[in-house]
Parts: sequence; structure tokens; C-alpha cells
Amino acid sequence: MTTLLQIDSSITGPNSVSRTLTTAIVEKLREANPGLRVIHHDLAAAAPAHVTPANFPSAHPISAAAGDAPEFAAGRAASDAILDEFLGADIVVIGAPMYNFSIPSQLKAWIDRILVPGKTFSYGAEGLKGLAAGKRVIIAVTRGNFYGPGQPTASFEHVETYLRSVFAFVGIPNPEVIIAEGVQLGPDARQTALDKALQQTAGLNAA
Repeated sequence: MTTLLQIDSSITGPNSVSRTLTTAIVEKLREANPGLRVIHHDLAAAAPAHVTPANFPSAHPISAAAGDAPEFAAGRAASDAILDEFLGADIVVIGAPMYNFSIPSQLKAWIDRILVPGKTFSYGAEGLKGLAAGKRVIIAVTRGNFYGPGQPTASFEHVETYLRSVFAFVGIPNPEVIIAEGVQLGPDARQTALDKALQQTAGLNAA
């Protein structure tokens, strides 16, 4: 059975463009695979705690250095569950709105659980090796203004660039990225951005 992990991080609920896009992406993939198993996490409703030595995944060197105090058990178990879900997923769909030029802090806390030496990457004689290769990652990026190449604000963009770096680091160098931008420039601009992004969603390879 194919497993899809859907991660939403927008704090704007039903008004969220990124949630509209992740929903459309999942529906598109479900049409092609009715037996698709979907695990959905709303990070705005239930965000992982910011990382500390007490709640890093058990396999992380920071956890080993901090020891195994009983009060660390619950936090580490929750982090291990996040990491295991990511490792077990065949497809990962992420909604990533731009907040103040970067990703929501809730999404950053989730990412901090999946970047674990020996689990999703390693260093060796040949340098960095990503250990999570083979997954399909689809990211719905939403931006209030225009930050694409050639725009005066292009250097302010730290959502798509950051997430591409994260997934390349763990062995997934070519995530599929759907972008809706200019969504805060008025109702017409928002609808135009959403329509274009939904067209991209409709054109996704369903396999």
C-alpha cells in the first residue's frame, strides 16, 4: 500500500491558499490510487514543540549527549514518531506558506525531527549521502508578493530555496514545487495565483 504523508502548516485555516493546494494535490493522487493511505498532520493545530536536547529524536547525537533521563521519554517518542512517519511515507505533500520571508516555525520544528544523522543523511569518506532517496515530495508554496527570479525581492525568498535544500540534503534533489504568489495583492491577484497553481496541480503526474 502506498502511503502519503500530508503536512499543512498554514495558520489561516479555511482561508489558506496552501491548504487549498495540498487538498487538491492529495485528491489528484487519490483519484489515480483509490487505495492510497493518507496520514495528515495539521501543524497549526498540533505543532511539534521547538527542539531541545530533551526532545530530539532518540537517534540524534544531541540526544545521546544529553542522556536518557526519564522525563525525556515522552518528547523523544513524539519526535521518533515524526521521523518514522517520514521514513515510512512513499509520498510527502507539504503546504508551505511564506511568513516573513521564510517557512512557518511549526514547519521548521517538524523539519528538525527529520534531519537526523544515520537516518536521513550520513557523512562518510565520499562526503554527504542522503538516505531518504526514492520518495516523491510535492510542495505547495504560497507567497503574498512576487519573489521569483528577476523580481526586486527575489533575494528575500527563503521558502522554496530552503525546502529544496532540505530535501536535496536527505537525497531528494528534485521535489515538485507548485507556487501561488501575489496572493496578498488583492482578491483578483489572489484568485489568479490560485487558478494558475491549481492548473499546475491538475497537470501533476498521478503515478
